[in-house]
Amino acid sequence: MKITTQAAVRANGSSCLRLFLLVLVILYLFKTSIGRTQDIPQKLSALITEALQNNQEIRGFEEKVQALKAEAPAAGSLPDPMVGIALTNVPTDSFELDQEAMTQKQLFISQKFPWFGTLALTEQIASLKAFEQESMLEVRKLAIARQVSETWYDLLFLEQNFEENKRLVAIVKQILRVTETRYSTGAGLQQDILAAQVQLSELIEEDVTLNSKQRALFDRLGALLNRTNIYSQGKTELPVPEEIIVSKDALSAQALRSAPLLEAQRAVIDRAKLEVDLAEKDYMPNIDVRLSYGQREDNPVNGTGRADLLSIGATFSVPLWQNIKQDNKLAAAKRRLSSAEKGLIGLELSLPHKIDGLLAEIASARENHQLFAKALSFQASQLADSSLAAYSVGKVEFNSMLSARIRLERVELKSEKYKYEAYKKLAELEEIVGSPLTFAGEK
Repeated sequence: MKITTQAAVRANGSSCLRLFLLVLVILYLFKTSIGRTQDIPQKLSALITEALQNNQEIRGFEEKVQALKAEAPAAGSLPDPMVGIALTNVPTDSFELDQEAMTQKQLFISQKFPWFGTLALTEQIASLKAFEQESMLEVRKLAIARQVSETWYDLLFLEQNFEENKRLVAIVKQILRVTETRYSTGAGLQQDILAAQVQLSELIEEDVTLNSKQRALFDRLGALLNRTNIYSQGKTELPVPEEIIVSKDALSAQALRSAPLLEAQRAVIDRAKLEVDLAEKDYMPNIDVRLSYGQREDNPVNGTGRADLLSIGATFSVPLWQNIKQDNKLAAAKRRLSSAEKGLIGLELSLPHKIDGLLAEIASARENHQLFAKALSFQASQLADSSLAAYSVGKVEFNSMLSARIRLERVELKSEKYKYEAYKKLAELEEIVGSPLTFAGEK
């Protein structure tokens, strides 16, 4: 009985172990199937963080947002009361303050009260202005991040271009030495030497152009970072961007739901609606209440004291010029609302098309990269080798052999170009969607 129990325990333990391993496998498969967000290269992430912290345009946006937030409560408060003093009913024959009973030394206070609900609407409009600018701040941050990313990817591709040009210069110099040797022995032609020298001059000129482009990109990135010193770039290797697993419809729904540009436009619509309500209240009168206290001098004839006077009154604005002022103000507010609504509809209709176009460009860039990296690169390599072999036995002209060798390097460079184009389009897509994308997990 004891042996049977131990065997059962071992069997149960083995079953538990198998179950545990099965759960781990399922969790791993589930993790890779749902995808993950692509990690931004550490250097690029640091540059984007630096730009968002130091870019003065963004700093200015932030100050503007804080200013609008501070103004919102003030917009909903009553106007400051007016306090004044006056001398009334002073006789002009003597200018004596105690001659006439009507003469008073007045102290008064007045307060203007807009029509009911006007102040609340004004404060809400001011708050929506602040929210709109806050959303536009997020839009600008996304744009800065995209510009930094695109410039950084352009610099990486330029590094590849430098390396390719350096390899070509070395190859052409080697071919030039061989050609000069063949010419000195009578086996080569002088025109082959001249062709190699012309090609070498073109490569040197291209290197000068690449240096100019690199300096321009350094300056552009330095301006985005608001650095005082010139930006310098180190070498970074990037893999081919992975395939996006989120569908176009899901990306469109995400963009329509949370893109900062749409949030800003919705705030414009809400503000325009409140401005219509405010324009309608402008037909109603504003009220100005005044309270005054008048002090009178004693009667100079018999010394009898005169009672002081207290007065209170209210004035109301009259929309006498309604057809010029209030009607036009309301019509303008309604047109601004209509314009804002049409703007939102335009954005909602255009965003899915932009996303679809970028997805197509990303897929095309990835496919072209694979085509150039595999098939075309192999074919160009075979062509270069066969052309060199044919030239050595005099079956192919020098220019054909040289062109085949240069074409091989150009094919490899174009493969890299498509890779970085895919990265740049991904950065643009993330700007539109407003959040990181989800990519296929590693296989």
